[in-house]
Amino acid sequence: MSGPHLFPSQLAAGVLAIAFNVAPLQSSAQSVTDLERQAQQAQQTQQAPPMTVEERSKALAKLLDEIWQDRLKHSPEFASFLGDKRYNDQWSNYSIEEVNASLARGRAFLDQLAAVDTTGLKPQEILSRDLMIRDLTDAQEGAAFKEWEMPVNQFTGFHTDMVQLVSSLSFDTVKDYDDYITRLKKIPTVFSQNLINMQLGMDEGRVPPAYLLEKVVTQTETLASQKPADSPFAEPLKRFPASIAAADRKRITEEMTEAITTSVLPSYQRFARFLKAQYVPAGRKDPGAWALPDGDAYYAYRVRQSTTENKTPEEIHQIGLDEVKRDEAEMTAIVKKLGFNDIKSFSAALKTNPKMHPTSKDALLSAYKGYIAQMQPKLPQLFGTLPKAQLEVVPVPEYIEKDQAAAYYNPGSADGKRPGRVYINTYNFADRSLPSVEAVSYHEGIPGHHLQISIAQELTGLPEFRKQEYFTAYTEGWGLYSERLGKDVGFYQDPYSDYGRLEADIWRAIRLVVDTGVHSKHWTRQQMVDFFHDHSSIDETNIQAEVDRYIAWPGQALGYKMGQLKLLELRQKAQTALGPKFDLKGFHDVVLDSGALPMDLLEKQVDAWIASQKK
Repeated sequence: MSGPHLFPSQLAAGVLAIAFNVAPLQSSAQSVTDLERQAQQAQQTQQAPPMTVEERSKALAKLLDEIWQDRLKHSPEFASFLGDKRYNDQWSNYSIEEVNASLARGRAFLDQLAAVDTTGLKPQEILSRDLMIRDLTDAQEGAAFKEWEMPVNQFTGFHTDMVQLVSSLSFDTVKDYDDYITRLKKIPTVFSQNLINMQLGMDEGRVPPAYLLEKVVTQTETLASQKPADSPFAEPLKRFPASIAAADRKRITEEMTEAITTSVLPSYQRFARFLKAQYVPAGRKDPGAWALPDGDAYYAYRVRQSTTENKTPEEIHQIGLDEVKRDEAEMTAIVKKLGFNDIKSFSAALKTNPKMHPTSKDALLSAYKGYIAQMQPKLPQLFGTLPKAQLEVVPVPEYIEKDQAAAYYNPGSADGKRPGRVYINTYNFADRSLPSVEAVSYHEGIPGHHLQISIAQELTGLPEFRKQEYFTAYTEGWGLYSERLGKDVGFYQDPYSDYGRLEADIWRAIRLVVDTGVHSKHWTRQQMVDFFHDHSSIDETNIQAEVDRYIAWPGQALGYKMGQLKLLELRQKAQTALGPKFDLKGFHDVVLDSGALPMDLLEKQVDAWIASQKK
């Protein structure tokens, strides 16, 4: 999971818009009225009898649900992705007016949450309140950096999010199709709102690197040049359910084709012209976030957001160097057992060994499916709680595969109708290395993202937002930690696969070095590529896409290794404290059974579990 892949800003940042607040000034008369009303409310509060624990519990649950419903209403794509069809005819409002309204609602919710008396409430209720406060506060803090002024890059953005949403929708009724057609007709508004934001960004120097924007042009032109019937937006026409009558099918086909022809494709064509004529020429030359206005402060914010730890870029850079050195020592031991003098000679042999590369796209997909299948029966050894959600392995869509990660995961719908999906990048399949497939299968599928996210979605007795919560260090840290769990159940018997596991691990360690390198230490792109080549045998296709990903998405890649290291630290802490009483299944359940958490709050959960086990 390159993050929650679809709509990362919504899933990872609590579905709150990010902007700089320009709230309107109040007149003096209005201010007096507000003061009088506040005084009356305070007097009423003083006169009201104190609420019981049960009443406060219900009030908190109601408030958290109100905030959650607000998120769904104002992020209709996210609601649709979750299987909630109430807003299936709408897109998010990207205008600056809505951005500021969203922040104002967030501040009001924070005031209400701060007023909650948690005395006597259950630990999970207090945790829910604290998590929501963190989500809302995070969005307020991020507002200063105006991420909304840079809404597209080659890795993510509204221009590809809208297309990817289509495969996540279910089309069961005529209304589903009619809502979708209405949505298609509103696509020009999505583009116009984002164009205004991008133009503001150009004026303020908030633009991605120009060379990345050239890739966005290619993506956009690919989507803009397709015939209406061949467009991915027309995909629903290929999967009519039997319950829809022939006459309805004919009308729907005509109206959807018309909407794609007159609303969707022209929007992409205009956007491509804007990119080429204005946006790419305005793109910045330096790849690092430091080159943006308040760039160092922005990167520090992104580091905290991704790792949920208070470590500086300098500290993380050094951790990365140390982890690279440790992995290299283990990799060297394996290659010497295989008869090679060093990693370089082994890597050279690996690249030219046809057995270490897939012979076709289907062969690559089959390799992933095989490892996921062999892990399935081993899960009860590792977990007390197992998910019900199904999992499937599918290729990355062609229109984004050239610039995408090697693999990523998209969650299924909470109702179980859409399975979780591991997406495998089959672009340049012959250049991709098979030894890493086992580790990536466990990371993206089971016991990694699919297991963790599905368990969260299926939790009972928690507010809905907890089931969809996302923190990069937790979710991606768990994915990387899961790669090692194969060792706990006796896998990685093939030394090439075990080497691949270490190669996947060093990949994430390298991220700590190159991400902080480019965004904090002013490294060039070539320095990033050179560090990859000097410390790994990762194929060129992946190196090029990954380096561009870190440049486009500052700090996100830090969460993987930092989260994994924290999970390993907590596991060791529990083992040391409990000795023979330590139960691996129990440890995993306490880590997973509260949904995604920031690392500091997760540590409190583990500490409480250790104390309970000692008793």
